[in-house]
This record gives sequence, structure tokens and C-alpha cells, in this order.
Amino acid sequence: MSRPPTFTPPPCARARVLRTARGDFAVLDAAPPSGAHSTALLLPGYTGSKEDFVALLEPLADAGFRVLSVDGRGQYETERTDRQDPYSQAELANDVLAQAAAVDGVAASGGIHLLGHSLGGQIARAAVLLDATPFRSLTLMSSGPAEIDPAQQKKARLLSDALTRWSMAEVWQMMRAMDPPEDADTGDGEDLRRRWMRHDPAQLIATGAQLSSEPDRVAELAALPLPVHVVSGERDDVWPVPLLDRMAERLGARRTVIEGAEHSPNTARPAETAAALVAFWNGVRP
Repeated sequence: MSRPPTFTPPPCARARVLRTARGDFAVLDAAPPSGAHSTALLLPGYTGSKEDFVALLEPLADAGFRVLSVDGRGQYETERTDRQDPYSQAELANDVLAQAAAVDGVAASGGIHLLGHSLGGQIARAAVLLDATPFRSLTLMSSGPAEIDPAQQKKARLLSDALTRWSMAEVWQMMRAMDPPEDADTGDGEDLRRRWMRHDPAQLIATGAQLSSEPDRVAELAALPLPVHVVSGERDDVWPVPLLDRMAERLGARRTVIEGAEHSPNTARPAETAAALVAFWNGVRP
């Protein structure tokens, strides 16, 4: 589970609702000190939320980007359905296209830099394969070419089984009991619990199954005329780093490895991660 340094957005950002043709989505909307030259749309990973990017918002805004981090359907503060059908990958990808279209008309000019972390990367990939025209670039952060590592598949199945048997509160207590000692008292427990309790278990079950069965669509993505950036930490237990290296080669993508980070460089090394994103986005032609 990702651990944002804080759930409080910086002064440059405000929590608001993004109204789209497919429903309302909770977002953190960060504005640069002066006019933005382009917009970035950030999608969180499995069990995550828009707050996973909170430490990136200020440095990205200071670099001149308007940044919106989004709670996807059924995540934290965005509406839930309590059914798994609306959480198919195609439905979630169409949500992303609706979000892009709702961002102040920027989508019409192809001005959006799309970024997805982990599960969010696979949803972002599905969105651009449906329609790449709203986007200026795609960043896959700690998000691999196909299904997650077998050990992670087992964890996803265990979590899904637990969610069909017990309440969210009971599953939370089970997960806390299995935390390593260094995570037992980090001061963020109540924020993390509150986020967990507001997730839709149907969303977690559906997307956990997606992560465990995702096909390799790298060749399809490589066929698009869209600049791609592959970012990860120097270690990753969800998709091995050498696998991410090979994916970047297959895509002809820019590759950045954030030293000292693991699966969530956005929370572990936000300054270095933001600098890498700014360098890539500034290098992409309008």
C-alpha cells in the first residue's frame, strides 16, 4: 500500500470535483504561479488515491504545469458502484478519456501529459490505445508490460478472497497485523485507514484480477506516435526492474530509474521524480 507523506495538499492545489460526461471524480488540482503551458493528469495505483502524488504537485506546478491527480471510480473520494462490471479495464479507460475531455478543453489541442502509477499505468495504456488524440505523452510509472509478478498475484487473490468474506474494517485489521515492524507506527495510520474504508471492495476485486491477467500490449503501444516515458525505482517487487528496462527498449521510450526508490518513487523520492517528469515533458514537442 502506498504511503503518501501527507494527505494535505500544498497551497498551490485544491481538492475539488471534476465533472465529466461519465460522472464526477475527486481530484487535487494544482495550478502554477503563472499560466500553465500544459496539463498533466495523474492516475494512482491499486489501493491508492490522488494523494499518492501530493508531494509532486508543488514542484510540477512550479515548473509551469497544471496538474490534476485523480481518484478513479471506486477509489477513496470518487463515487462507487458496488458492482464489478463498471470496473472493467475498458470502462476505467473510458473514464480517463472523459476526465481528459473535461479538463478545461485542453484535450482538444492534445495538451495533456498522462501518467499512471502501477495499476494506473495499465489503465492509462488502455486509454491511449482507445484514443491517443487527447494526449501529448504517456508516462508509465512502476507499471509493467503485462501481469504482475506471481508472488503479487497470490497476494491479490488472497485480498480478493478476504474481501468476499469479511468487511473492509476486518480486512484492514488483518493487513495491519501483517505489516512489517517499521510500518507499525509511522503516524499515518488513521489517514490510510480512512482511505481504505472508502474504497469500493468491488473495485479492488475487479482491478486485482486485471493486474493478475493483463496481456502484453507493448507492441500495440509502440505502434502509436506518442512519446513514452518509463519510470521506476531501482527495486520493484511488483514488476522486476529488468522487465521494465526491456519494456522501455521495446517502446523506444525514455527510461528513468530513481535511485533509493522502490515501487512508489512518487512518494519515496518526490523531488527526483518530479525533476525527471519535468525534463521529459519539457522535451516533448507540442
